Amino acid sequence: MIAQFFLPAPGAASSLVGSIATAIYNGFNSSGTLYWVVFFILVVGFTYFYTAVTFQQQNLPENLQKFGGFIPGIRPGRPTQEYLNRVLNRITLVGALFLGIVAVMPFFLKPITGGGTLIFSSTGILIVVGVVLDTMRQLEAQLLMRHYEGFIK
Repeated sequence: MIAQFFLPAPGAASSLVGSIATAIYNGFNSSGTLYWVVFFILVVGFTYFYTAVTFQQQNLPENLQKFGGFIPGIRPGRPTQEYLNRVLNRITLVGALFLGIVAVMPFFLKPITGGGTLIFSSTGILIVVGVVLDTMRQLEAQLLMRHYEGFIK
């Protein structure tokens, strides 16, 4: 977006700044492969960052020890923390790769669908799935409060 401000006007002589802006604009155009590769890497990276920040704030090994909980076969304290971090990294890897694939799905589906016939964004898909899952959880909670058998099994 910033590169668009520095693009040379049509028919105008191209300066060094204009040439660099044109190269950046063409390289990171949303129809270009470089854009989608960087987008995939950013989604995976920020998924790891978000998970790390969220998990560190919970102090799960300390809370487990404080409330008398334990993981069978794992000693309390530092070994528990290392075990949980190892498991968290494995789960996050699968989740991050899945989110990255969902994020770049429009790039791969555009040639298959012919371009303009299927217009959607990966962000829209993630929002819809998140809202549906949250709605299902709320319905399940309401049904359990009223002593009904739930429909999520």
